[in-house]
Amino acid sequence: MDALIHMLFGCLLALFCYGMTKAKSRRQVLALALAGVLAIALIGPPPARAQGSLVAVIQSVLNVINGLIHTALNSINSVRTTVSNLYQQATWPVALIGQAKAMVTQMIGRYRSPMQTIFDLNLNSATLPNPSALESVMRDHQINDFSNLTTAFASTYGALPATTATSPADRTMMDMDDALALDNLKTLKESDAADDLTLQAANNIENGASQAAPGSAPFLTASAVASSIVSQALTQKMLAAELREEAAHLAHENALRKRGAAMTGDVNAEILKLLERK
Repeated sequence: MDALIHMLFGCLLALFCYGMTKAKSRRQVLALALAGVLAIALIGPPPARAQGSLVAVIQSVLNVINGLIHTALNSINSVRTTVSNLYQQATWPVALIGQAKAMVTQMIGRYRSPMQTIFDLNLNSATLPNPSALESVMRDHQINDFSNLTTAFASTYGALPATTATSPADRTMMDMDDALALDNLKTLKESDAADDLTLQAANNIENGASQAAPGSAPFLTASAVASSIVSQALTQKMLAAELREEAAHLAHENALRKRGAAMTGDVNAEILKLLERK
């Protein structure tokens, strides 16, 4: 019987030591200590022999708790406090972060509404029905109504004349000029829609900056850089559209010169024919 009790005490002691090594808080240590005391009380020797040994075991457990374990827990709490102070005072100063958030919130409240008012200004100036319809569809920031844009453009500037009403060269230049104008207007509508998305992304970044957690600044910076690249790409796209417009304008002027040269040649040919008749 004594051998069995000693074996049980050994197993409990091993489990107790293992639990103490895995405990992460003072509450877990106390729970393990109480569980060990109850287990010892339940499987301990008979009352006639157990009172002294039980008191000794309990006292030894309390000595361990109040000694090595207590010192270790105090050291752990001291290290955690030091690390927390390092984060809050040096790495991510709480006061400075609070000031930065307050400044971002103040800037949002001061500038966002006036800037949005500027973006939302109604610049439509046409008064007649067809030009007003064209101007409205040009400025609606939508990319799913290109057919309406084409219809309004034709209603405002007129359709191509019939093949019998003008020369093929003039008709070709008219068609190319209309096509280029519509292409650039569609590009403008796409740019307006993309600008709206860019402004929305900028507002989201500002809102995130006013509520950002310590250490998240690199992510906000990466988002801002990505939005800036998108904005620059839109600018380059509009510059490309402007260059196409200028190239088409030069081509149109050159076509007029070519037509003048051809007409001059035709006139010279007719004059030569008249002189030959004489």
